[in-house]
Amino acid sequence: MKNSKIKFYPLLIAVLLSASCTKDFLDKVPPTALPAGTAINSEASMLTALAGTYSQLRNANLYGRTIPVIGDLKGDNTYVTTSNSGRYITTNNFVFNSSDADALGVWQNAYIAIKYANTIINAGALTGTVNTTNVAEYQGEAYAIRALMHFELVRCFATPYTVDPTKPGVPLVLTYNQDALPARNTVKEVYTQVIADLEKAYSLCTLYRGTAYLSKYAIRAIEARVYQNMGDWANAKTTALDVVTNSGWVMLSPAAYCAPSGSLGTSGANATYSPGGYWANPATQTSTKNETFFDVSSDAVNNNQFDQIGFIYLTVGSGYGDLLGNSDLYNLYSATDVRRGLMPNAGVGYRSGQAGTTYLCYKYPNPGNATDKDDTKVIRLSDVILILAEAYYNAGDFVNANLYLNKVATQRDPSFAGWTDTGTQVLEDILIERRKELAFEGSRFWDLLRLNRSWTKVKNLSPLTTVAVAPGNIGLIFPIPVTETNANPNLAQNPGY
Repeated sequence: MKNSKIKFYPLLIAVLLSASCTKDFLDKVPPTALPAGTAINSEASMLTALAGTYSQLRNANLYGRTIPVIGDLKGDNTYVTTSNSGRYITTNNFVFNSSDADALGVWQNAYIAIKYANTIINAGALTGTVNTTNVAEYQGEAYAIRALMHFELVRCFATPYTVDPTKPGVPLVLTYNQDALPARNTVKEVYTQVIADLEKAYSLCTLYRGTAYLSKYAIRAIEARVYQNMGDWANAKTTALDVVTNSGWVMLSPAAYCAPSGSLGTSGANATYSPGGYWANPATQTSTKNETFFDVSSDAVNNNQFDQIGFIYLTVGSGYGDLLGNSDLYNLYSATDVRRGLMPNAGVGYRSGQAGTTYLCYKYPNPGNATDKDDTKVIRLSDVILILAEAYYNAGDFVNANLYLNKVATQRDPSFAGWTDTGTQVLEDILIERRKELAFEGSRFWDLLRLNRSWTKVKNLSPLTTVAVAPGNIGLIFPIPVTETNANPNLAQNPGY
């Protein structure tokens, strides 16, 4: 019975049937589900299905919390406090096993999102009055979501493309088959499909429905990120330049981006502190095009409650406050850099049970807001500009690399004269700006990983405890969940697990 139950885990796309021995019963349509071929038969039902697909991205195991958290916690930006709720301990210690709950959560929920996207992509001919522009848009967004989930899966569970694209990746799931026991496609095959899906999405999408949806240039921005992770700098340059030049998105002024006000209080009290500006506003953009291309939306009704991402960083509204920023990250910001206000120095003894100075994350300041919750930024303009700078660096064009690097650096710190280095130091400058700009958004670990770097992972600042992370460390990639390898003999486990 146990094996029969977990057989359905591999891609979480099984239809659960109630127990019965009669053929007639098994031939009936389940009362709570529709056959894949008839579930979407109108424009309205397609839109409803797409709304459910976006909602899945909000899951706490995806962009709702875990994906952005591990991007900083597995790197050198954050650590778990001494007094904590027990979340992300294995990630903080950089010690994983095949039963890791966070790995299982990402795997399961990413494939659920892929299942939902496939339902839209593979829908039959629609009936009734259909706005073909809308239908194309919805299907394009579904292609983009499928690409995004396969991309996150292959980053989490496989060797980086830049290290060895021939290694096992993750199963590509493009159609519904509840009996499938797929093997892992190669890393290269997964990335090839991701790019194909993004190109298809880019060709279909023509509408801007706000930052809570994947618009044409949000898709192009994600494609630039994928090429960056592949080390394909020619295509990274082409796609990023398209976004920066043609999208119409703009960076905000320093004051509009972050304008801190109020007081942090003492002994863990959050008092009246607010980062102000762009980061204080929990609402998604619906018509303006500032900073954000795509964010996963949360509001007063649709949110993760106490698993909302802000609760893992702050004690606002009885949050966990489990994660703090590292001092070396804080020290990268000059006194005139507006981004320092997103990582306030709370001083000594601020967080209960945590010795030493604490540095907070205020990119998600509204977890306890009764009328709206913080959205999770998935891709922003500044990220794409920095990808473009890195692409120019890899082409040996240091002038343009510095030009685009400084579009971010001087916008955030008006007193900074700008970077002027040449040679390999330009890459180090870009990585510093990426670390400062994208802190707490889940970028840092992936930068270190794709560049095959070594680093010191801080487990706690006081007392200082660390772990040295280098290429070859098995913790760099998640284990394939043991429930999956038990149910599917075709799924090979990652080395060391």
